[in-house]
Amino acid sequence: MTPMDIFWIFFMMTALQPILKQKMLEAARQRTIAKIEKERGSRVILLIHRQETMSLLGFPVMKFIDINDSEQVIRAIHMTDSDVPIDLVLHTPGGLVLAALQIARAVKDHKGKVTAFVPHYAMSGGTLIALAADEIVMDKHAVLGPVDPQMGNSPAASLLKVLEKKPIEKVEDNSIVMADIAEKALKQMKLNVTDLLADNMGRERAEELAQLLSQGTWTHDHPISWNEAKAMGLPIKTDMPAIFYELMSLFPQPVKREPSVEFLPIPRKGSGAGKTQK
Repeated sequence: MTPMDIFWIFFMMTALQPILKQKMLEAARQRTIAKIEKERGSRVILLIHRQETMSLLGFPVMKFIDINDSEQVIRAIHMTDSDVPIDLVLHTPGGLVLAALQIARAVKDHKGKVTAFVPHYAMSGGTLIALAADEIVMDKHAVLGPVDPQMGNSPAASLLKVLEKKPIEKVEDNSIVMADIAEKALKQMKLNVTDLLADNMGRERAEELAQLLSQGTWTHDHPISWNEAKAMGLPIKTDMPAIFYELMSLFPQPVKREPSVEFLPIPRKGSGAGKTQK
């Protein structure tokens, strides 16, 4: 074997290594998902975004909840019998309100028990989805976040302050238009959050919590710990099964785009017994 032959063999092995490593990771994820589904008798759906760049007052991200995510999660729910529990693993900085709300409504409408697992963080749209679940299991150091709408790089609630602090004649037309849209966005978000929570805690309490979470009480990246969330009346538990940490370890920070949603693409049949009425 000549040195050139050795060079080309080394070159081919080096080129194939990332592909083989990725395939091994994907196979390990599928095995772990199947193991959880067998142990818990559930459908496991992952909504995981690994490429994010944090900042003080927001979440400029490379990956976030988008329409493709909502299509895939809803498809997974549709492929699951209504009485089968769903375990939804959330690791996300948030994303599009439309996509997050579509997922949240599909989660809320599922008759079987839905448990949202938050090993590290589920901010903004991720929190919106978690609010629709019957139970939220958080690591003791995991966090949720406010769901106040954002208008570009500005919080909707802050845009309204412009009209409060300046005489109307000194406010630019575009700022007035943005403030009008922001007001609508805040009202819509409060109504949506109230609807997601009302079945579990009553309409009045749901409206109070929706006001707190959606109307700009904090900065958008404010971390809400498990004990704070529990004090708000959310169905929080902290007994995170170890296998979910194992699952998260199979999602190392990628150097290229990975699927945000994964599940076993086969129908998940149940026994026929529904969950207790909310």
